[in-house]
Amino acid sequence: MKKSKFIETQIIKAIKENESGRKVDDIARELGINVGTFYQWRKKYSGMEVSHLKRLKELEQENAKLKRMFADQALQLEMAKDVISKKW
Repeated sequence: MKKSKFIETQIIKAIKENESGRKVDDIARELGINVGTFYQWRKKYSGMEVSHLKRLKELEQENAKLKRMFADQALQLEMAKDVISKKW
């Protein structure tokens, strides 16, 4: 997936402008993005503050780390089961 050239604080600022009454078309034109992109941002980040967003990013990173750890442990368990089940 392509990484956005906008940081989250810019995205939240754009959403706040829309919530205060500014038209989506004007915001999209100013930022140089498609209107659909703005609506995707709004769907993902609506109602968030910058502090919430930072916490969300931390939790997503922690979740990814835990998933990798779980996958490693499951692989080691399978390998151990294979070794134990073999007859020597």
